[in-house]
Amino acid sequence: MSIQPIIQAIKTYDTIIIHRHVRPDPDAYGSQAGLKEIIAQSFPDKNVYITGEQDPSLDFLATMDHLDDHTYENALVIVCDTANATRISDERYDLGDKLIKIDHHPVVDDYGDVAWVDTTASSTSEMIYDFYLTAKHEGFIISDEAARLLYAGIVGDTGRFLFPSTTKKTFQHAAELVTHHFDRSSLYDGIYCIKNNMAKLQGYVLQQFKLSESGLSSVKLTKALLDEYGVSPMETGQLVGVLGDIEGIKAWVLFIEEEDIIRVRLRSKGPVINGIAAKYNGGGHPMASGATVSTWEETDKVIKDLDEVCRNYEA
Repeated sequence: MSIQPIIQAIKTYDTIIIHRHVRPDPDAYGSQAGLKEIIAQSFPDKNVYITGEQDPSLDFLATMDHLDDHTYENALVIVCDTANATRISDERYDLGDKLIKIDHHPVVDDYGDVAWVDTTASSTSEMIYDFYLTAKHEGFIISDEAARLLYAGIVGDTGRFLFPSTTKKTFQHAAELVTHHFDRSSLYDGIYCIKNNMAKLQGYVLQQFKLSESGLSSVKLTKALLDEYGVSPMETGQLVGVLGDIEGIKAWVLFIEEEDIIRVRLRSKGPVINGIAAKYNGGGHPMASGATVSTWEETDKVIKDLDEVCRNYEA
């Protein structure tokens, strides 16, 4: 899809509200807030907002705006980094006059009046920089703050440029973004620095994990265990990559018990897992996905499906 319809919509509307997915990560925040900064700096007279649940661990990136419902009247709404409508944070996204989807995940829902989806992009933040490179010819500008946010999103979704989604273009964009003035060391600390209780829970995971013959590892984190370590379910996102460097592992899954559901975080070093995520009320990338189940019995079914995928996988 051409970027031009998005540029034209942004030029047309005086009020623009930007959403992203629930349980946000640095790319969700980076693309959402980075796009806001680009628009706000380019068009100072426009009212530009970001909304959704506030994650305290990402306060170093941005703070969400608090909006009344009437703000959505005659507004342009843009949703970043969200494949399916049920995962959009703040359900008021459909109250605006026009809806645009910008995402790099495989398509789950064809929502929106305009949809720009690029599954070859490392991150939605990378796409927002692509957007800027086109839009700058029509007067759009990028500030140091926007560069900081987009760089954070790219770093977060590429695992510091280690994931296979990292391309030549990813490095080129990152190289251009770091010519702007922002503190990269502070940014890395914000993304990767962990508290003592989280470090101890990481130690527990590493001590308790087991690797099956198929190359699968699974870890179950009950609510009682999280309470014992003083870790909230939202904070467990920092644990997802902890098993990734273990020799012989093909895929791994973390089950995190919340109040009324069990969150499923799936990762892979080869086997395609997003089909399994879709089977259990989720979705995502072939190597990084999420899902939800209702009972611990269902988690055993997820493990069985993952084990089969790992057994059938040939590198």
